[in-house]
Amino acid sequence: MITSSTEQNEDVKLDLTLRPQNFSEYFGQEKIKRGLKILLGAAKKRKEPIEHVLLYGPAGLGKTTLAYIIANEMGAAIRATSGPAIEKVGDLGSILTNLADGDILFIDEIHRLNKLIEEVLYPAMEDFKLDIIIGKGPSAKTLQLDLPRFTLIGATTRLGSISSPLRNRFGVIHRLDFYENEDIEKIIHRSSRILSVPIDSAGAKTISHSGRRTPRVANRLLKRVRDFTQMENKRVINEELARRALENLEIDKLGLDPNDRQILRTIIEKFSGGPVGIQTLATATMEEIETIEDVYEPYLIQIGFLARTPRGRVATEAAYKHLGVPYDKEQNKLFG
Repeated sequence: MITSSTEQNEDVKLDLTLRPQNFSEYFGQEKIKRGLKILLGAAKKRKEPIEHVLLYGPAGLGKTTLAYIIANEMGAAIRATSGPAIEKVGDLGSILTNLADGDILFIDEIHRLNKLIEEVLYPAMEDFKLDIIIGKGPSAKTLQLDLPRFTLIGATTRLGSISSPLRNRFGVIHRLDFYENEDIEKIIHRSSRILSVPIDSAGAKTISHSGRRTPRVANRLLKRVRDFTQMENKRVINEELARRALENLEIDKLGLDPNDRQILRTIIEKFSGGPVGIQTLATATMEEIETIEDVYEPYLIQIGFLARTPRGRVATEAAYKHLGVPYDKEQNKLFG
């Protein structure tokens, strides 16, 4: 799915190529950048590692990029892994004992750590100690190892899925929000220079409006528009080429793709605008619940096309207007 904010195989190489290396190259999220610059600057003056940092927000907004920027700014080595990849206590122990003072451990999807792994992390984060249990039953013994003073940076799309004990051990917690279109335009111009893809201001603006206010999606669209432009034997991406390329991809001016529109039309046409439960909606659209919640809903809610109510999902008046469907205020009770 080209407009999906979740990482896909093609994004891995693209992200490595286009990923900003420092704060000056990272557009948007100004409030977070200001806070992190103070945090890093103060830590440097004290010659100490920074506090543990938790970054959360929808996929594709730059949580991983920020982790690498923090490491670069601190001159620290970074070890990256993910919650699902740490299956056993031994896996975590191996990672922690191979860190050095000042190193950064980045755990993506940290909400998917299992409970046993979390419990091992508590003393590691607080006291830089690793408790290892040797043996089983009454004869079991606990061996405590000293760990280097490392920094844990966690990233998650689901803050509520992280247990309170783990969440409370992070000294700094930042929420990444969807970007303004002006910042997405700057990202597109920067990416186009790196990819050697000439683009004018109008072309960048057209792509940015369809980029779902998400850098990962915008960069992916830029690649597809570049392909279209080359097939048209044109050198520079302009507004017309960008618009035609996006139409060819069935992506509208707000970045909605056929799947987004199907979800909204299903709510409107099959369930009279809602409310409809997520399980019912997933069945009706033949999508997984997690896909709807993580891929489609965040953006649809952000642009005001979808609302969550205690009774289920509701399509808003703005969604009706965007799809060109008549809206009856008396019939459609958004929060009824």
